[in-house]
Amino acid sequence: MLKLLSIAFILITISVSNVKADYGIGVGRADVTGPAAEVTFMGYARIEQKGQGIHLRQYSRAFIIEDGTDRIVFVSVDACMMGHAVREKVLQKLSAQYGDLYTEQNVIISGTHTHSTPGGFLMDFLFDISTYGFVKPTFNGLVSGIFLSIKRAHESITPGKIFVSSSEIQDANINRSPSAYLNNPESERAQYKYDVDKDIVQLKFVSSEEPDRILGAINWFAVHPTSMNYTNRLISSDNVGYASILLEKKLNPDHLTGRGPFVGAFASTNLGDVSPNIRGPRCQKSGNVCDILSSKCKEWGDLCVASGPGVDIFDSTQIIANRLYDKAAYLLGIEVAKEVTGPLKIIHQYVDMPKQRLNITNRATGEVTQIRGCLPAMGYSFAAGTIDGPGPIFEQGQTTENDLWNYIRDKIAKPTADDIECHNPKPIFIPTGRMSYPTEWQPNIVATQLALIGNVAIAAVPGEFTTMSGRRLRNAVKEVLIENGADEDVRVIVGGLSNIYSDYIATPEEYQIQRYEGASTIYGPHTLTIYVEQYKKLANALMKNEKLDEGPYPPDLSKDLISLLPPVIVDIAPWRKGFGDCVKQPAKIAKPGDVVSASFVSGHPRNNLMHEKTFLQIERDDGQDDWKVVATDADWETRFIWRRKNALLGTSEAEIQWTIGPNVKPGIYRIRHFGYYKYIQGGIFDYEGLSDNFEVI
Repeated sequence: MLKLLSIAFILITISVSNVKADYGIGVGRADVTGPAAEVTFMGYARIEQKGQGIHLRQYSRAFIIEDGTDRIVFVSVDACMMGHAVREKVLQKLSAQYGDLYTEQNVIISGTHTHSTPGGFLMDFLFDISTYGFVKPTFNGLVSGIFLSIKRAHESITPGKIFVSSSEIQDANINRSPSAYLNNPESERAQYKYDVDKDIVQLKFVSSEEPDRILGAINWFAVHPTSMNYTNRLISSDNVGYASILLEKKLNPDHLTGRGPFVGAFASTNLGDVSPNIRGPRCQKSGNVCDILSSKCKEWGDLCVASGPGVDIFDSTQIIANRLYDKAAYLLGIEVAKEVTGPLKIIHQYVDMPKQRLNITNRATGEVTQIRGCLPAMGYSFAAGTIDGPGPIFEQGQTTENDLWNYIRDKIAKPTADDIECHNPKPIFIPTGRMSYPTEWQPNIVATQLALIGNVAIAAVPGEFTTMSGRRLRNAVKEVLIENGADEDVRVIVGGLSNIYSDYIATPEEYQIQRYEGASTIYGPHTLTIYVEQYKKLANALMKNEKLDEGPYPPDLSKDLISLLPPVIVDIAPWRKGFGDCVKQPAKIAKPGDVVSASFVSGHPRNNLMHEKTFLQIERDDGQDDWKVVATDADWETRFIWRRKNALLGTSEAEIQWTIGPNVKPGIYRIRHFGYYKYIQGGIFDYEGLSDNFEVI
């Protein structure tokens, strides 16, 4: 009997020791949509690409993980990138609410990199030139929405488990600078099947109390959100944002626009040289293949532009989004996902990149070489743009200077001989590190951060790593983690465009070719090497539980900002019309496939960001003296288009379009418009408008 009890005790002890402790998991989503009209979008840097309405709203998706000792916050935001000032202001609001629970040490904020959302929030002047300087509504919209998403995640924390899985997605991305990629060592390229990463990696969060309930998911897949090209004028979260909405609608089927307890993000990773326009580049006029190095066409004025896979930018966005969504939904359902277990750790350090000096030893020869960072500078090929958004004059792959452009450049800011030597072979087009009016043009100080969630590491990087740069970083961090006791199968994820934006990070070999990515690698040819050594240092300190100094804090740029965006002065309704009046009624009868539209007398959309609200509703008569909302301006099938009718008189109209999908129920429908107008004496007032009823048959 005693022997049986002993055996039972041993079995119970083994069983208890194998129990995997739960994490605390919190998820939250909030609206961060910027001003919907007359603000230039961030990404293509084209002044003429000013917003004229909304196709998809922007969201911040926050995920909190805690293990009773530490906690980590990861936020993915539908924005082109993240700026230090935005993050700093979010942290201030968190501090006022939660004390020292959330700080720069444990909060990661990553931009998805959509190029179709309002700019003017970074404060580094080069990034805000095209928006006429700082745009306060964009900045405040991001800050308030990011904070609210974290607050909602904090309030939803519940016991949960984490699972990691991955799969391959074909026909969703191509390398947009193959000539640069091919300059990487052949032996290194031979280790990989593709010249872009095809794997999607997913962290799935599941309730411990209700094992069938999925709380949220973060997906990382390397692709630029540039399916919506520079011709687009409607706010859009692009392919990854729409994939998130599709995933949220799947898991929140009873909630409009995907809002509900499940939160699903598609976050950025090493997407630097990766395009979604998988048909590849062609000369727009002639249809010829572009030059592989320069991306130029033979005829003057003929631009090299990548396109596809759809018939237009909306179709392409939808196709790529569905390919991402389909694979993410598949990963949510598989049972072979590996459970993530183990403690949480996170480390953060600021680094002054131009001041970095490193001695690098060649493992093969033993030769020691000193490398250094450079003051920021952009090369000539930066002005050429990419095949996703080309420039009209310059060409990629340019390693020679032009006397005329140098003369113009030197009148503004002249690079020193040391700058030229440090950036060689990049010909310096804009010596941004030498420019400080009205604020610094690009950051010297960046934020580096590494999080460990059991056997999954997230390297939060302050820029756009190319495919091979991301691979080198992942391999280096993984090697250090394993050397310090991590499991052999530890997975390292590059969390792109996090916390501070410092443009691109190409490999030293890619830098020599000076495609757009190399020309935009701002700290010189050894930028990647410096980052790799920094993240190896973070990984080593993390595993050894060593504290690092905080590093030099970025400067406060808020006191020297310039904002030249004209304010909304007044809104005026046309003669004998009122705000909200429907001036163009929808067709009386419509069917699936039709686009129904109505136009209303409108105020300026910048009068109110309408966070957590909508500029439009599509409503269906439920037959019981009530109307059910079936779509808002956050849904794919709607478009809110704002047009200025007369700038002098201050009149404008809002057109609302609704594409009737195949699953729309027959019945009686109507279109409602919401907005705000500004009175000449300064007050802002709300209004709403209503169309006539129409029938869907």
